[in-house]
Amino acid sequence: MKSTTRFQLSLMMFLNFFVWSIWFVTMGTYLGSKLGADGVQIGTAYGTQALGAIIAPFIIGLIADRYFAAQKILGVLHLAGAGLMYYLSTIDNFSNFYPILLVYMIIFMPSLALVNAISFKQMNNPEKEFSFVRVWGTIGWIVAGLIIGWLDWEKQGSLQHTFIVAAGVSAGLGIFSFTLPNTPPPKAGTKATANEILGLDALGLLKDKNFFIFFLGSLLICIPLAFYYQVTNTFLNEVGVEKAAGKMSMGQMSETLFLFLMPLFFVRLGVKKMLLIGMAAWVIRYLLFGFGDAGSGVWLLYGGIILHGVCYDFFFVTGQIYTDQRAGEKIRSSAQGMITLATYGVGMLIGFWFAGLITDHYKTATGHDWKSIWMVPAAIAAVILVLFLAFFRDPKKKEVIA
Repeated sequence: MKSTTRFQLSLMMFLNFFVWSIWFVTMGTYLGSKLGADGVQIGTAYGTQALGAIIAPFIIGLIADRYFAAQKILGVLHLAGAGLMYYLSTIDNFSNFYPILLVYMIIFMPSLALVNAISFKQMNNPEKEFSFVRVWGTIGWIVAGLIIGWLDWEKQGSLQHTFIVAAGVSAGLGIFSFTLPNTPPPKAGTKATANEILGLDALGLLKDKNFFIFFLGSLLICIPLAFYYQVTNTFLNEVGVEKAAGKMSMGQMSETLFLFLMPLFFVRLGVKKMLLIGMAAWVIRYLLFGFGDAGSGVWLLYGGIILHGVCYDFFFVTGQIYTDQRAGEKIRSSAQGMITLATYGVGMLIGFWFAGLITDHYKTATGHDWKSIWMVPAAIAAVILVLFLAFFRDPKKKEVIA
């Protein structure tokens, strides 16, 4: 791959994830402080990500795969998203904010698949080249958090600026997308089936007990996962952690490190141990949050944040590799689509809603009973961990089961 192409793809990844993270991380804090939203409302707002993930396959399956070049669709989506992001910064009530956010997430979530498709098309050896491009997306997420912390928008109550910045960067990425290498529709002239779009061709994988347990565990673990995305920034700000969004970027720094270490761990530990370590990290993280504070116990909070690399990479990246191994070439895309729909779609949708209920339940006159809140996802993750340990068997070989 040419160095100019690598630069283009890396910049595309950086900007795409920057646009997402600059407002997403602090949205709960913004909605609660500026729009007076309660926990359930904040949960439904974050749930737009899950709804977008459910609807996104239709956009990719029906349009990007068959009718228009991926870079052109990416450009149009980001130009439209720029207008919606700016409009969100002007809205002062939740009832008007939510439907605009939902439309935005429906058009943003397909971009995650589009940037991957554009990248893979230009690579001769994606197994070796993709991680060095994808890591710039994580760097974009880190930079966004550091900017919010540096400008101190949380303390100043100026988080509406995150939507304005997202609008400007999205507009720039929209224009830039039209200069990206051409990625024509790979299935032009063919008809899409509902089974293919939704990944239902891979349902046969669920007949295998091991894969069914993995599938169910992946869906359920997204319930405690949603607590982290939805509640952490509000929690850190409420307990008095300075520049919380910037501190949260340590999680992505950890993710970057473990992403490069994954091949070594995978060879030494195998699938089951990797997945169990990822689940255990969720339990430990929420216990650290529950017992930490902004004073002498702040190191517990930092430890919980840094565990993000283990939480995400050891479970979700390992899960993607395991799914790829078990599915085989014929239904590889459908299998990954089915897992994505179950986790980022159904699992996260339930998780965001449930996190809102729990946050409201433990609301106090001065804030929230955070220790009780964090014990809930810790307990859920612990139960899933025990059940997974008891029933999942480590595959002995890369056997295709479809």
